[in-house]
Amino acid sequence: MTIERVELDAAAALFHGLSDGTRLAIVRRLAGGEARVADLVGHLGLAQSTVSAHVACLRDCGLVDGRPQGRQVFYSLARPELIEVLTAAEALLAATGNAVALCPNYGTETLRDEARHV
Repeated sequence: MTIERVELDAAAALFHGLSDGTRLAIVRRLAGGEARVADLVGHLGLAQSTVSAHVACLRDCGLVDGRPQGRQVFYSLARPELIEVLTAAEALLAATGNAVALCPNYGTETLRDEARHV
């Protein structure tokens, strides 16, 4: 496997790790400062087990760090560059309008349905 292919595979893994809306919401929340799973549960309105699984995924990908304090763990972004990635993604989405959201392969069915009814 060439170096370029390895780098592309790593980039694909990064974007796959960020490809879930819940994980993106967690990253956006952690961009504002550290939080416990209980804080994220309250913020997202999801089950603790769901939030914990997504935090574990982000931690396993090296995107989130945990800082134990007593019986609690405070999570934060492992790399500040992640905020830059999200900012760039938001700028790209703004520049392309709904093109990505309407993509027949990766777009959301809800947005495609809404676009058909406009």
